[in-house]
Amino acid sequence: MTTTTLDSRQLLAFATLARCGSFTQTAKDLHLTQSAISHTIKALEQDVGVPLFDRVGKRVFLTAAGELLRPSAERILREMHDTRTALEEAGTWGRGRLRVGASVTTCQHLLPTVLREFRQSFPECALRMEPGDGPRMVELLRSNQVDLALMLEPAKEEGLTFRRLFTDELRVLVSPMHAWARAGRVPGEALATETLIVYNRGSYTDALLADHLKGAGLALGDVMELGSMEAIKELAKVGVGAGVLAPWVARRELEEGSLVALPMPGGKLKRTWGVAHLRGRKLSLAEETFAGLCEAVAQTVDVG
Repeated sequence: MTTTTLDSRQLLAFATLARCGSFTQTAKDLHLTQSAISHTIKALEQDVGVPLFDRVGKRVFLTAAGELLRPSAERILREMHDTRTALEEAGTWGRGRLRVGASVTTCQHLLPTVLREFRQSFPECALRMEPGDGPRMVELLRSNQVDLALMLEPAKEEGLTFRRLFTDELRVLVSPMHAWARAGRVPGEALATETLIVYNRGSYTDALLADHLKGAGLALGDVMELGSMEAIKELAKVGVGAGVLAPWVARRELEEGSLVALPMPGGKLKRTWGVAHLRGRKLSLAEETFAGLCEAVAQTVDVG
């Protein structure tokens, strides 16, 4: 009986299409034509002898056989990437590539120091940053688009190793002229009468906040969603609403008195930050160094 190995280019097209669910997006991600992707998938299906995708309009969905192939394909592609990285690093010290995903918060307050220290150790390492929230980071890790991710700890996320860095606490930030600031507390029943300014809906922070308030039996009124921490602070300053942020993100404003941080009603709402990577994946020297620098720098962050 003659056996043949699977083509790595076909596996890459398969894994990308499984993630995107679109021939158009897959072609864009791989810098190929849609026709080339279509022919590659057809050739793979002919090779394995079973259909891997169901076509429904412009969308595609994995068949049972496709679901069976996907984890193996992703593992093979990760191992190929790791092998190439290891060989590149073996050739010359400090060379190679590091792809890091990070939330906007860590990009602004944690990464600058980490990157400065990392550059001193690996001046020739090609470094690429991908910003995004927790769900986006998980997607990038799973699709092998980033090697490490600085993010909030997901509630339930199998397949990831999460190295804890520090824990912070979300609080309600308001103008010093706000009635809550004068009272020194946020009455739980008053949440329904104020506009709460939150970071992106669908982020891990948003999910934590929703679960916290639900568990405390507290109702919300108007909610304003913004994708910028700076914008949340500015609107809270002028009394447009009450922002929900960790104090360390607004340290300057709290020190100068333009904002006041109050405890979240219903008890403390804490989050855990860390460095995540795919479980079972052996980190390269550059990746291990970067994660270690994150741990060292995190110890200097005042999150109170």
